[in-house]
Order: sequence, then C-alpha cells, then structure tokens
Amino acid sequence: MIRADDALEAAWTSIRAGLRRDVGARMFDQWLKPVRLGDYCPESQTLDLLVASDFSANFVSGQFGDRLRLAWRAANAGVREVRVRRAPEAAGPRLLEVVHVEPAADKPAETPTAASNFLPRHGFEDFIVGESNRLACSAARAMAAEATPRFSPLFIHGGTGQGKTHLLHAIARAFSAHSPAAPVLYMSAERFMMEFVSAMRANETMAFKARLRAARLLLIDDIQFIAGKGSTQEEFLHTVNDLIDAGARIVVTADRAPQLLESIDARILSRLAGGLVADIQPAGLDLRLAILEAKRLVAGDPPVPDAVIDFLARSIRSNVRELEGAFNKLVAYGQLTGRSIDLDFAQGMLADAVRASARRITVDEIQKVCAAHYKIDPAEMRSKRRARAVARPRQVAMYLAKKMTPRSLPEIGRIFGGRDHSTVIHAVKTIEALRESNPEIDADIRALLRQLEG
Repeated sequence: MIRADDALEAAWTSIRAGLRRDVGARMFDQWLKPVRLGDYCPESQTLDLLVASDFSANFVSGQFGDRLRLAWRAANAGVREVRVRRAPEAAGPRLLEVVHVEPAADKPAETPTAASNFLPRHGFEDFIVGESNRLACSAARAMAAEATPRFSPLFIHGGTGQGKTHLLHAIARAFSAHSPAAPVLYMSAERFMMEFVSAMRANETMAFKARLRAARLLLIDDIQFIAGKGSTQEEFLHTVNDLIDAGARIVVTADRAPQLLESIDARILSRLAGGLVADIQPAGLDLRLAILEAKRLVAGDPPVPDAVIDFLARSIRSNVRELEGAFNKLVAYGQLTGRSIDLDFAQGMLADAVRASARRITVDEIQKVCAAHYKIDPAEMRSKRRARAVARPRQVAMYLAKKMTPRSLPEIGRIFGGRDHSTVIHAVKTIEALRESNPEIDADIRALLRQLEG
C-alpha cells in the first residue's frame, strides 16, 4: 500500500465536483465533503476513502459506493475498486454521549459525529406509507409527538431493510423539533453492549448509567443482538425500568416479535411487550411502486421510464433497502456514463440482484401467506391434524415451498412439523394434479404466487 499521490488528488478534486452536482450540495456537504484519500494499492487498484466514524463509513459505502466506484473508473486514474473506511486516528473506544438532535433548519447540516448521527433524509416526510407499515408509522408519529404518548415502550419489528431504522431517525428528528433541549439517545443494541463493556473495563459504569438515564427519548436498534449477553441484558433492563419510571419515551426495534426472540431475559420481553408492538411486513407491489415513484421524482436525469419502474418493483422484492439500492445503481451509472436507462439495460445491470431477491422467499413466509389465504392458524401448518380444512392448505404450502425455495424435500418436511420427505412428495403431486382438474385450486395457487412474488 502507498499513499495517494498528486494524480489521485487531482482526480479526486474533479470527481468531487461531479458528485456535488449529481447528489446536490446539501447531501454532498453532509457526507462526501469530509471524505479524504487514504492508501492506494497498485496491484489490486484499490483506493481507501477515509471518513470520521464507522457510522459514516457504513452510510457512505451503502449510499454512494457504486457511484464512487463508477466515478473513479471513469476518471481513468488507475482505480478499479474503492473501500470506505474509518480513518485510523478515529479508531478506538468512544464513551457513549447523550445526543441532542438539532431541529430541521435551512442551514447546512454539520458533518455527523458519534453524538449527532441522524440521517437528514430519514424523516416522516420521506417515509412512504402502505398497508404493510401503516401501524408502525402511525405509532412512531405518536411517539414523536409533543403530546405524551399513551404507550411506551414502542416495539417495532420487521425484516432487514423494511424501514425500522428510518422510523427511529424520523422519531428523533420530529421529537427534537418540538423539544430541542430534551436529550435524545440513539444506538444499536450492539453498540450498547460494546459501550457497556468498555465502561466496565474503565471503571466508568456510573458515568455510563448516568448518560443513559439522562435521556428523555431512548432509541435502540436491533435488540436481538444482546441475546445471551447476561450482564448487558441486566443493565438494559435497569435502564428501561428507570426511564419508564421517569416518564421517558423508549423505542426498540428487532427483526422479529418479542415472543419470538430467543435468549432474551423474560423480564425484558415483558417490559417491551407491555407497550405497543407494531410490525412492518414486507412491502407489497403497490408500496414498492410508490417508493420508486418518490425516488424518480427527485432523481433528475437520465429519466427512468415506467417500464423500468415496473420491472424493479416486481423483481426486487426482498426489502425496501435493496429496492432503493437497485434504483440508485441504475441512475448513478446513467449519470456517470451518459447512457439512457431502458428496460434491457436495467435487466442486464440488475440480473444478480433479481436472482438474489427471487431466492429469498422463505418457507415460513409461504406458510403465513397460505394460512392467511385459507383463514387458518399458521401453527396448523406444523400440526398433526389431518382434517381437510387444514390438510389441503398445508399441501398447498408444501407445493409452493418446493416450487419457490431452494429447500430440499427433507428440509421442507422438517419445517412442516417434522414430516417425512415422502409426505412432501405426495403433497406436491396432489396439488399438481388438482391444478389440472380443479379450477378453484388452480386459481388459489395463482393468487398465492402473485402475492408471494409481488
């Protein structure tokens, strides 16, 4: 590895000018202006781009990674790959700080630090609402409102990339707009654990506790990451209890409902479930189309035709984050190369993403969708009952699991209550025959396929 030379610095100056024009002055000043050049490896043609924190590194890499990579390749500066990393001098343990989020204003936002890391684009005005996330969004708005909410904690659960973190940032910004002096504390559960361990090693646990308990709004992301961590869970429980007793607001997110979290203290789960539990389901087709339309309105040139929007909405079903990432990739490539965006281009550029999305339909999802369609309890998918009202929906779900997932027959059988693979084979053959002879069954299968694929 060698230090970046004058040629790379000159290329970076030119690239920065183009990025500022493409992404807008405010977004550029917030995230890309602080980026500086690090080491360069001639053998792999990889350049390090340095930022102030891990948070900034993750955001810049996720939001602008493809754009930066394409810009450097277009500059013909000998750079094929870029890595966004925290600058070495920024490394090392950092004590937790209470966060005061500045209310929205016309002045340019400052560069985010460990104590002010709320994303300016993650407000309620940027959160597209559909049936799958309406309850969670309404609850988040109530938690952020000036009036005291009728519930606390708020527990939001849903899969990766569905908007949970977006809502946390939106709550913080809206709350601070009407209560700018009230301390707000946001962190991931993993960061909570790391900060707590660091405080214990430094004999500063009292200071750690004091900072936490000073918060009037506490936001914890991905609580599942403290599973099995006894001392961390104990401290988290005390923090939650003290804050609730003090009238503070608490919002927690996880990838699943409280009752499904494993290796989490039952007292914590009871406390979290004692407020309001709101889920975010995978975005349906209508919501995915609405999200893409909102992004198209602010994307600028080159234009993204309706056919491409429809292709993206129907093809990238895994989560909202990947859907937005696919859109950003197309627009960034078009802007940097001057190429127009059409359906053939989109299909070629996003072939890998489409394949990955198609593979992510799970047997669990199929069971839930089939149970809802046939109006039975999802637990019946794994039960031993053989009544036709239960057995037929179970056979349909097995058929779809074989058709839509890479799971083997024995794996599918185990997920359906420990059944033998021969039971799955029988179910698949039965449904295949019924689709040819029974129009009602065939219509059910088509509707379920549309729902799962849409």
